[in-house]
Amino acid sequence: MYKFRSRADSDLFMNQGPAERILGIIGKAPGPQGIIEPGDMARAIAALQAAVDEDEAARGGGATEGAAPASGQAVTLRQRAWPFVQLLKRSLEADTPVVWGV
Repeated sequence: MYKFRSRADSDLFMNQGPAERILGIIGKAPGPQGIIEPGDMARAIAALQAAVDEDEAARGGGATEGAAPASGQAVTLRQRAWPFVQLLKRSLEADTPVVWGV
């Protein structure tokens, strides 16, 4: 379980698999501790959006933002990444890092 913290927003908890996938997309090594500096956040947001677009293209369409998956459908990357992107946007606006494991 990962707990992402920022002074700009409430804590964000993610299961290990989705958290490590998102960290990989933004170029951060998964691990017990880490930091995303404000200077890296715009690039991280763009990388996540590109990955979401690619995932949706591969699925042949896309889920709408915030929509719950239909019964029996897997949770999409957009749904997994959306709260993390919001955390990054708020943290970037407040010029404060996002950390985990500290």
